[in-house]
Amino acid sequence: MTTVIMNNQTFNSKIFIFSFFLLLGLPLIGKSILIPMDENNQKNHLKSYGIAYWIIQNEVKVNWLLNYRGGSFMCEFLEDIEKECIYRGVSYELVSSEDVNSILNNIAQPQNNYDIIELEKAPKIAVYSPQNKQPWDDAVTLVLEYAEIPYDVIYDEEILSNLLPLYDWLHLHHEDFTGQYGKFYRSFKNAPWYIEQKKIFEKDALAQGYDKVSKHKLAVVNKIQEYTAGGGFLFAMCSATDTYDIAISAQTTDICEYMFDGDPMDQNAQNKLNFFETFAFENYEIITDPNTYEYSNIDVTKTRKINEENDFFTLFEFSAKWDPIPTMLCQNHVNIIKGFIGQTTAFNKDFIKANVLIMGENKSLNEARYIHGEFGKGTWTFYGGHDPEDYKHRIGDPKTELALYPNSPGYRLILNNILFPAAKKKKRKT
Repeated sequence: MTTVIMNNQTFNSKIFIFSFFLLLGLPLIGKSILIPMDENNQKNHLKSYGIAYWIIQNEVKVNWLLNYRGGSFMCEFLEDIEKECIYRGVSYELVSSEDVNSILNNIAQPQNNYDIIELEKAPKIAVYSPQNKQPWDDAVTLVLEYAEIPYDVIYDEEILSNLLPLYDWLHLHHEDFTGQYGKFYRSFKNAPWYIEQKKIFEKDALAQGYDKVSKHKLAVVNKIQEYTAGGGFLFAMCSATDTYDIAISAQTTDICEYMFDGDPMDQNAQNKLNFFETFAFENYEIITDPNTYEYSNIDVTKTRKINEENDFFTLFEFSAKWDPIPTMLCQNHVNIIKGFIGQTTAFNKDFIKANVLIMGENKSLNEARYIHGEFGKGTWTFYGGHDPEDYKHRIGDPKTELALYPNSPGYRLILNNILFPAAKKKKRKT
């Protein structure tokens, strides 16, 4: 778990002075800090999100300038903020009050696809991940560490103990929620790590009162469903996306073969799937062969015909003034993003529900990469693939050194989701 520098006496004194002038209605010294997020003027996009988080964590509001120079951040000038930008290697600009007014007027023009979202509260972040995982096995923990954004690691026990409401944002590690151990059986059934993982999962399930890992994971999925419905922000990547929905749809049947749970699967399992409560997908077919490294035909990894050099997806451009949520989630300095492989790489659009918002796609392949939706009072976002800067991440591969990719557009999408819960609620225009 990472930590950030907390409030110090100097920072608090400056906040007091700033608040004092506001109360008196007197003009402040005309300087603000702009953290540009366009392609050519920011040397470290990823750490910029950490700066924005650090500022709001210290109770200073930040304006997120949607679509303006790549989704830049702006706040009142404080010396400690400037020092922190310098320390973390984040590009910034000092702007006068006249320049601020010019920026705000530009954003307000109805013909310009810009808007302002106020970030006011640092979200408390949880990462659902097993304790025995290597930290570089997951892109989200990797970028949280690099951006210096704090988070807690939780797993099944914490979720089943009803701790999720303590958190604003939850990321699902690359989990197999179906209880089939990642469908690694054919390739890794004799590998020590696979054998050990299976023992741990079975032991944990029994400790929680479940005779099968699949039932244990289903209980976890149902708790996550409740969390989202109650207003939580859920984010998932790779196999945690489709296996989540598959587990929900298979609540009343058994889709696991004997090597996974000790008895045969239900031969009528496909017909017993119920898509009503799934987040994103419907009418898909599960893949029942235990030796096939795939869960269903939602994922396109096995069927897509494209090589690495030509593998890209395109972000949609949404109206900042009318659709601030997808606009926030798509902030970037480019709109064409390099593709990357995972156990679940991208989603066959034929099986995506009609009410799901597709935010990134490869249209020629009929696949969606980045999707979003609402569930109850909360929201969820699914992002296909494993590591945005490691095209074919394999078990045992070394970690990605994000210091080599400080401007990664693919990783920016993850960080957009992390700041999303910090946004002040804004009524949709009618």
